[in-house]
Amino acid sequence: MTTGTTPVPLDERLTRLWRTAPGVYGVFATVDHKVIGRRYLVTSVVFLLLGGIEAALLRVQLATSGMRLLSPAMYDAVFTMHGLTMIFWYAAPVLSGFSNYLWPLMLGARDMACPRANALSYWTFLMSGIFLYTSVLLGQMPDAGWFAYAPLTGIAYSPGLRMDFYAIGLVFLGVSTTVGAVNFLVTIFRTRAPGMSLDRMPIFVWGTLTTSFAVLAATPALTVACAFLYLDRRAGTRFYDAAAGGSALLWQHLFWSFGHPWVYIVVLPAMGMISDLIPTFCRRPLVGYPFVALATVSTGILGFGVWVHHMFATGIPPVATSFFSAASMVITIPSAVAVFAWLATMWHGRPVLRTPMLFAAGFIVLFVIGGVSGVVTGSVAYDWQVTDTYFVVAHLHYVLIGINVFAVLAGFYYWFPKMTGRMLDERLGRVNFWLMFIGFGVGFFPMHTLGLAGMPRRIYSYHPGLGWEWQNLWVTIGSFVFALGIAAFLVNVVYSLRRGAEAGANPWDAPTLEWAVPSPPPPHNFERIPIVASRHPLWEERLSPDAPRTQLEGPALDAGRDTPGTTALDAEADEVLRMPEDTLWPFALALTLLVICYGLVAGRWWLAAAGAIGLAATIVGWFWPVRHQPSGAAT
Repeated sequence: MTTGTTPVPLDERLTRLWRTAPGVYGVFATVDHKVIGRRYLVTSVVFLLLGGIEAALLRVQLATSGMRLLSPAMYDAVFTMHGLTMIFWYAAPVLSGFSNYLWPLMLGARDMACPRANALSYWTFLMSGIFLYTSVLLGQMPDAGWFAYAPLTGIAYSPGLRMDFYAIGLVFLGVSTTVGAVNFLVTIFRTRAPGMSLDRMPIFVWGTLTTSFAVLAATPALTVACAFLYLDRRAGTRFYDAAAGGSALLWQHLFWSFGHPWVYIVVLPAMGMISDLIPTFCRRPLVGYPFVALATVSTGILGFGVWVHHMFATGIPPVATSFFSAASMVITIPSAVAVFAWLATMWHGRPVLRTPMLFAAGFIVLFVIGGVSGVVTGSVAYDWQVTDTYFVVAHLHYVLIGINVFAVLAGFYYWFPKMTGRMLDERLGRVNFWLMFIGFGVGFFPMHTLGLAGMPRRIYSYHPGLGWEWQNLWVTIGSFVFALGIAAFLVNVVYSLRRGAEAGANPWDAPTLEWAVPSPPPPHNFERIPIVASRHPLWEERLSPDAPRTQLEGPALDAGRDTPGTTALDAEADEVLRMPEDTLWPFALALTLLVICYGLVAGRWWLAAAGAIGLAATIVGWFWPVRHQPSGAAT
């Protein structure tokens, strides 16, 4: 009598290979891009809520004249923490969360190209935020504004540890953004599914690709600026001291040469999300795909040539202001191309007004208003009139909330079924949208008129009789209505996780690859690697009945943690890439960086040195040669 071994099904073999280890070890050691993406999203939303609480304090203080909720010093600190949190620890990381989760699914891969670096980018993001908010517990919150203009950041004007937390915290966060950007770039150029040439990628991928290049080019300027600031405060250098031969304007040039590209870093992926979402709900491909992709890249490039329009009032020579004013006008062209493509897609399609589409439509309205209020400040004469007024605050919030937050909410409603397997409630979603849209308009549009009426930014109170009180009251009321919208979203998430309708693989009838796998996806994403034949793999039959078809049943690659390696331009398969197992090294490396930062901010050089020794040991352990599981091992 012969006995045979029952073959293990392919899906089960792949699950064993790719699943995260159970227990506490798996929590800290996982390199699964989906787990990391979810952590990015949840952590970013926590920072959004912290920034929102800080904003609520500011708006209550300004609701009417003579309020005494916050002292001037406390107002400065809360204002600074609000700006830092929303701009640096929410706006870009939340988009990284979507990219981390969705990219391999969109590209037909099983993981990001550098899984351990991906884990490191999250842990450094989390720990840099913990480091920043340690300043709150110590009563040493940064207090010179999120822009930190010299010489107000010097030790004479901001004693204690306040601006040390600022400088070191931003350098720490820069590690996360830089590592993440490298990972995104390697992923896009090496791990796309066979056949997914550059002209077949979703626009969302183009957006994150462009911002990844921008991060690598822009972050060094901020790192240098913060290093100079720390040295001025702790080592007696005078980089920003005009009396000693330095220059306060040096900080502004360094900061804004980073800061303006950062605007597009937090906008372009959001625009890409909308570009991929609108075709799904209009039941037709995006109009002008090549032009939108080109507009995305050109916006990222032009964004490096407009930083001086933040500095028109500093005495910059007229020749320079003329150049940067012209550049500020030119950069509107690619944005207009994108808006035209969205509107044309809706005009020629059959729009279905589900909640994601409502947020996308609201995004377009706010994008146009924010763009117009921004381009007028590119005019030198107009900028001189409104600089440092609430008009600029209005524009900033239309960009960072109107463009970023509305796109993020659209993304949550669109991809939540893919991430969780459950639909968000549609009725709650509509309540969520209208509370946010109406609250935003009531709360932030009057800031334009406040600025035109002469109300300066960065003031903690104002005298009665200036005509500002009723408008500030409207701003405060609108802000709290907007906050109710955010609360409705959180209620929707909690409710839907427990009782939401089951989603299925493709509840929206969407065209891109992430909807070809179950919801939520298995640890290995694709049971078989797809071979892509078009830009819309799941719509091929209806769009081009006679065209070649995408093969969703490609190679299995089940000998280990394997994903295909393809060429950069045409995505031709050229090798099989072996992905690393779960590991604690990324968490350990981020922890040693946190120790170094605490040592630097406290002036405890022995602690910083101990952290540096630990960092060196961790790097050695990270790169120490290891033996992979033998091919075919599935345990």
